[in-house]
Amino acid sequence: MKYKLLLILFIFCTVISFSQKISIRGIAPGAGGRYITLTKPSDLVTNTDQLLAKEKIDTNGRFSISAVVEKTFLGRLSIDFHTVDFFIEPGKTYEVSIAPYKYDDVKELNPFINATNLQIKLVGLPADDINYILAEFDGIYNAFLVEHFNSLYRDHNRSLLDTLNTKLRQAIGNPADPYIRNYMEYKLANVIQLTQAMNQAGIGYSYFTTKPVLYDNVEYMDFFNSYFSKYLVATSRLLKKNDYHALLTAPDPYAALMKALLADSILKPEPLRELVLLKGLMEMYASAPPDDQRQIISVLKFVEMKGKDQNSRVTATNIIKSLTNLQPGSPAPKFRLKDKYDNFVKLDSLKGQIVVLNFWTSYCTGCTDEMDLIRPLADKYKGKVAFVSISSEYYWIKMLYFVNLKKDWNWTFLHIGNQIDVLKAYDVRSLPLFVIIDKLGNIYKYPADFPGNGLEKSIEQLLQSSK
Repeated sequence: MKYKLLLILFIFCTVISFSQKISIRGIAPGAGGRYITLTKPSDLVTNTDQLLAKEKIDTNGRFSISAVVEKTFLGRLSIDFHTVDFFIEPGKTYEVSIAPYKYDDVKELNPFINATNLQIKLVGLPADDINYILAEFDGIYNAFLVEHFNSLYRDHNRSLLDTLNTKLRQAIGNPADPYIRNYMEYKLANVIQLTQAMNQAGIGYSYFTTKPVLYDNVEYMDFFNSYFSKYLVATSRLLKKNDYHALLTAPDPYAALMKALLADSILKPEPLRELVLLKGLMEMYASAPPDDQRQIISVLKFVEMKGKDQNSRVTATNIIKSLTNLQPGSPAPKFRLKDKYDNFVKLDSLKGQIVVLNFWTSYCTGCTDEMDLIRPLADKYKGKVAFVSISSEYYWIKMLYFVNLKKDWNWTFLHIGNQIDVLKAYDVRSLPLFVIIDKLGNIYKYPADFPGNGLEKSIEQLLQSSK
């Protein structure tokens, strides 16, 4: 017991010793009163955002945000749904100036339609900062590809590789930072693949089999995702599509799959093989029969709990979420939003009732036409079904003004406020959107039918099945 305690203490102290604080200070004219968030991808297969910090911007547009991190990463600053990405290194302080933007011009919030890239200036950083080096590298690389694309792709002119490498060495030299070196190496691997300077097996061996998995390097993972796209179901000739059913129904499907993939010489390293397996399972899920889908989720859950690498475990968790999110029986994304009486309402507070959610805005006539048909349903199912309409109107007061004009709209109205993540969680790409949630707080139907086209039938079916 004593040794176990010492081991836990050692691991804890090791993690703390490698974690360092980063600080970002700056100004965003026009964004006063809004929130700014800092996120990073928790894995680079699903690119699921991990929130690191969230702070309110003061009335003058100034902000300060900080977090504790272990490794260099491509961070994302967001104001509402507008974003800017830049590289962040542990222990550094960044002074940023975000170009003025008219945030109030947006009439409704939709992160999938209205998102724009913010313009940013990094103030006072030295010339050898990773952002400057990689910006220079990308500039030379991209210009070279545009100028010589036909010669590289059509003619497979491999001598141009030496020309490009010479240009890059003259401009950048040989950076000491391992993140930068790996970034450059795997971006140049795309050119090697483009010119066919190496066959696919040779590329796999040189860039993956003999190298460690660089879970946090954006260019390594970009090349990984490209190289291993549809690898298990199409590219690799070792297994046929029908083979996976037998492997998935084996007594230990994870072990069976890992053993089968071991026959591929490129996938000898266990961490690489496991990550390729995760990506492959994610890709085959949609076209798999229901029984195989359940087994795929089972394998992913095994990796989530007992995967060979912590990064694979995180990736498995995110893949499960991406595959099951908004599917029948999955937990409905939670929210806490302000109602028309200026009180906050949580989704959890509605447990025990069937909930019909709809997302809308007063600018959407299709939304308001359908909502006029909610009133008789709200009266008919009073006490059995909670109708909740979530407005993505930019200002709460505008929602309130419109709802007050509709005297017969007597159900619950909530405003999205600064909770843009709720729109992302429910994948609100078009309006109106209706969702039915069962009494346990799980998704029953997504997207649900509109009131004018079958919503009542779905409610009746759920009521009958809930008896």
